[in-house]
Amino acid sequence: MSEPVLFCWSGGKDSAMALHTLLEQRQYQVTALLTTVTEGYERISMHGVRCELLRQQAQSIGLPLHEVRIPPNCSNAIYEARMEEALVTHFANGVRTVAFGDIFLEDLRAYREKNLARMGITALFPIWKRDTRELIQYFQAQGFRSIVVCVDGKILARRFAGRELDEAFFAELPPGVDFCGENGEFHTFVFDGPICHSPIRVRTGEIVERDSFIFCDLLPML
Repeated sequence: MSEPVLFCWSGGKDSAMALHTLLEQRQYQVTALLTTVTEGYERISMHGVRCELLRQQAQSIGLPLHEVRIPPNCSNAIYEARMEEALVTHFANGVRTVAFGDIFLEDLRAYREKNLARMGITALFPIWKRDTRELIQYFQAQGFRSIVVCVDGKILARRFAGRELDEAFFAELPPGVDFCGENGEFHTFVFDGPICHSPIRVRTGEIVERDSFIFCDLLPML
């Protein structure tokens, strides 16, 4: 029997590649997507994508979506409490493994493993230590498509926000910027690819700056 796995989903490219990797492995069965959403803003935490698009994404992928709601400027204590509350529900349904799209941040992996171990849950990292340049080549070769929804304004210029991840985008990245944005340089929203039954129709909206980050609002197309 395949092992049930809960997937911590951000909506971006790393999550999409990790999920795709899991779905191709018969020993795992992904039971649901788990995403943190900021209350009041009704957007994916950190990425700033509207919940409406997150739900369309989950529907296109064909997996249940569990939204973990957290307040703005959420403390670690509140974040961990809300996550634990959500995980208890899935634990009761037989889930003992939670998967993430992290690639090489050792401290983040250790943090996740420590918190999950307290609950008797194992952390799984399907694309761990993969070369990020090769991952992006894989991402493009598989037919994934995504738009940059957030950039760190201290590292990347405003013009990178709202762009699709294509050859021109990567050609213009400054030296030292990770091709997958694993150091937080940029975040994306995946709107098409092999994990989707149909594309999520979006258009770019207003670009705003907040707390040194630059966000491109994505709007659903009717």
